[in-house]
Amino acid sequence: MPLPRNSKMVSTKQPRAAKVGPSAENASPEKEESCQAKRSPSSPQGGPKKRSAFGDITNAHKNQVLAQKKEAVKVAPHKAQRAHAALAVAKNNEINLKKSMKKTSPKEAPAEPKQDPVPEDPVPVQLPAVEDIDKGQLGDPYANAEYAKEIFEYMRGREEKFILPNYMENQTDISGDMRAILVDWMVDVQENFELNHETLYLAVKLVDHYLVEVVSTRDKLQLIGSTAILIASKFEERCPPCVDDFLYICDDAYKREELIAMEISILNTLKFDINIPIPYQFLRRFAKCARATMETLTLARFLCEMTLQEYDYARESPSKLAASCLLLALIMKNLGGWTPTLEYYSGYSSQDLHPLVKRLNFLLTYQPHDKLKAVRTKYSNRVFFEVAKVTPMDMLKLEEILKSC
Repeated sequence: MPLPRNSKMVSTKQPRAAKVGPSAENASPEKEESCQAKRSPSSPQGGPKKRSAFGDITNAHKNQVLAQKKEAVKVAPHKAQRAHAALAVAKNNEINLKKSMKKTSPKEAPAEPKQDPVPEDPVPVQLPAVEDIDKGQLGDPYANAEYAKEIFEYMRGREEKFILPNYMENQTDISGDMRAILVDWMVDVQENFELNHETLYLAVKLVDHYLVEVVSTRDKLQLIGSTAILIASKFEERCPPCVDDFLYICDDAYKREELIAMEISILNTLKFDINIPIPYQFLRRFAKCARATMETLTLARFLCEMTLQEYDYARESPSKLAASCLLLALIMKNLGGWTPTLEYYSGYSSQDLHPLVKRLNFLLTYQPHDKLKAVRTKYSNRVFFEVAKVTPMDMLKLEEILKSC
C-alpha cells in the first residue's frame, strides 16, 4: 500500500555526546578553534581575522596590569622598588596608548570596506521521489523488467497510429446501439471460454478498426465479432479455442467457410498489424505504480470494461482511459490521488485526467443501456469483490476532491 502523501519523515539522528576524558582535556587550541561555527564577514563581529586582531589591542594592557599586580603581591619588600618601576612603565604605556587613540579621530580612521552580506543557502524543497517499480523484478525472467519501460514507451508511440475516427458516420446499417449489443455478447463469450481480459479488449479494437475500412451490414456483425475473438485468442492465449467452438456459440448461424473467409478479410484489411494498444495493458502497469490492491485494480478494471460498450469512449487514448479509471478507483477507495510515480510512468498529470474522470463517474451513475448487463453481472460476483455494487461518487464531492488533487 502507498504511504499517505502528506507524511513527513522524522529524523532519527541523535546529537553527538561531548567527549569526556583526557583526550578532551588535552585537545589542542587549533582543534577547539576548528569546532567554532564560522561567522559571516558581514556580522557585527567582523570576519575571523579582523576579530582576533581587534581583541589583542583592547585586552593587552588589562592582561599586563593584572599579571603585574599578582607579581607585586608575591615579591619581597626589598624588591618593592622594582615592582613600582614596572607599574610606572605600565601606566606610561597605558597613557601613551590612550593619547595615540585620541589623536586618531573616528572620522579619520580608515573605514572598513563594506562587504555584501553572504546570502544564506536556500533550504532545498524535498520532492517525493519517483519509485523504480521494476527494480524488484530484475531477477524475474518472466517479468521482462529490464525492458518494461521501453515496451510501454513503444506502446504509447503506437497509440497515435490507431486513433479511431468517427466511423459510424459511414455505416448505413449499423449504429452505436448495435455495437453495444455486440460488445455485451463478446463479454459473455470471454467469460464462457475463460479467456484473458487482453483478448476481449483486443477483439473489440479489431472490430472497430475493421469497421473503419469496411461498410458492413447488421447480419454480419456477429460474424465480425466472433472472428475478432478468434484472431485475438490466437494472439493472446496459450490455448485458443478452435473454429468449431465459435461456430457453436453463434448457434450455427454461420458456416465454417464464412468464419475463415472473415478471418482472412480482417487480417488483410488491417495488414496483419494487430498489435493494437489496449487500456488493460496500461491499467495493470499503472496499478503497479500505485501499489494498488487487487480489489482496487478490479474496481478500475470494471470501470474500464464499462467503456467497451460505449462508442463515445472508443476514440479515447487507451493510456489516458486507463489512467482515468485508476484515478477514479483510488478516489472511490479513499486512497489518495495521483502520485509523482504515477505521473512519471503514465505521462499524465492529475489535471489532464479530470474531465475524463468526471465522465466515467457519470457513466457509472447513469448507465444508458439498462438491458446490457453482462459487465455488471460479471463484476457483481464475489470473485471480482462485487465491485459493481460500489456506490458511485457524488458529482459535487468528486469535483471538490479533484480540485485538491
